[in-house]
Amino acid sequence: MYQPATAPSPRVLHVTQPVDGGVARVVTELVRAQRAAGFDVTVACPGHGLAQAVRELGAGVRHWSATRAPGPSLPGEVRRLARLVEEVRPDVLHAHSAKAGLAARLAVRGRIPTVFQPHAWSFEAVGGVTAAVATAWERWGARWAARVVCVSEAERARGVRAGVRAHWRVIPNGIDPGRFHPAAVTTVRAALAPLAGLDPAAPLVVCVGRLCRQKGQDVLLEAWSSVRRRVPGARLALVGDGPQERPLRHLAPEGVLFAGAVADAVPWYQAADLVVLPSRWEGMALAPLEAMACRRPVVVTDVAGARESLPPGHREHCLVPAGRPGPLADALTRALLDPLLRESLGHQGRRHVLTAHDVRHSAEAVAALYRELLGTGRTSADPAEHAECADPAEHTQCADLAEHTECRESIRS
Repeated sequence: MYQPATAPSPRVLHVTQPVDGGVARVVTELVRAQRAAGFDVTVACPGHGLAQAVRELGAGVRHWSATRAPGPSLPGEVRRLARLVEEVRPDVLHAHSAKAGLAARLAVRGRIPTVFQPHAWSFEAVGGVTAAVATAWERWGARWAARVVCVSEAERARGVRAGVRAHWRVIPNGIDPGRFHPAAVTTVRAALAPLAGLDPAAPLVVCVGRLCRQKGQDVLLEAWSSVRRRVPGARLALVGDGPQERPLRHLAPEGVLFAGAVADAVPWYQAADLVVLPSRWEGMALAPLEAMACRRPVVVTDVAGARESLPPGHREHCLVPAGRPGPLADALTRALLDPLLRESLGHQGRRHVLTAHDVRHSAEAVAALYRELLGTGRTSADPAEHAECADPAEHTQCADLAEHTECRESIRS
């Protein structure tokens, strides 16, 4: 049986599946803060940009070969991760996103303090039998997490409604307001090659995010023709790449720029008159927080994680129903036609981020959680405090999930 180490600097092992975008940035910022606080930090992940980023911060990196979604490779992934855990011997394991949470909890099974952070629930991404299997697993797997960390109260509430009985902690996402800061629009636009030739006075809307169904760029493109009719000359920049790029290009009307993936999204926020995130679901997206830190107003869909990221009083102007191009077009048009409103929303947004979403606050809350777990010596939730699966058949589904292939589309970063 694994015995926790007694070294003065806690050993933390972060585990991720292939991730990019917001989850990768959250992990990177946590590693940065934990290294500064003296923690001994290792990240287990597949080889990609995250590995290089955390290595540059002085963290250890262990290659963990894993796919984004569960499938036939899962048993081997669990075994490889179990060996990594034995080699690293962490005091705390922190698993990010549903697939890594699945593999980590199966590998460790509560033998050391395990923190699971879903970054949006897997069962929200799918429907039918796949959603039922994902929900059953989350109910079962919660017993092997000392804490489940949600980035919004709404994310926690959705887990509760789904029957997940866990020891919860809500820690909102944070960003670095020093890195994400205001700048003069004209200066920044002049330095962005994809905007060469754009009229400096042209209204520019920017959407930063992976090109996938979750982020809702298809709905945004449906809305854009209406915006262009009312705001002639307006341009829309989609910043990011992903599996939906080809169909989105096919849908795109006039006035849309595909900027592709970028190493640094800061100049795009700074170049925007308005930032939009038309997601179908979220945990708590970083893009609205980053945009507000750059003093840019945002329009987001009325999904839980996005809704909670807005400052008080912004909902009237900045919140629209998910999946509905008409209201989205109306909100974008109103904001583009009202520069004084945009300026006011931008200033309020920056103050809100400084107060409620500074990454230093989030990182300290996570560190306090680790200290709490190590101080109590409690390595897993008391099984007596957890409900068993409502249907005995779910026990079989959950126990056999390591070899279950039908749910491979349910676990997404």
